Amino acid sequence: VQLQASGGGLVQAGGSLRLSCSGIGNIATDGHMGWYRQSPGKQREMVATVQSGLRPNYADFVKGRFSISRDAAKNTVSLQMNSLKPEDTALYYCSYRNSWSSSIYWGQGTQVTVSS
Repeated sequence: VQLQASGGGLVQAGGSLRLSCSGIGNIATDGHMGWYRQSPGKQREMVATVQSGLRPNYADFVKGRFSISRDAAKNTVSLQMNSLKPEDTALYYCSYRNSWSSSIYWGQGTQVTVSS
């Protein structure tokens, strides 16, 4: 599985960004596609994940602000980020995990910087 992310950038607090990720390889519709993020000095943390046809899973700190969507036919996943805060600044990683495994495939990170 290979994942290619895009869409990061610099935005002012309160602004919006949209991240996109395309997957190549054995990506199952019941697998988990999603996004994680990592800030300097912190561990990588889950932002949002989704299995096709099921309700997405969001971290508490993004509920009501971020929205994840997936196109299973195209093996793509997107993250719409609204009302961005400086603390959302991080390297965002696209992810995929098969439903039967704990191993996660990672895309390259895309930087999101939110200025105050």
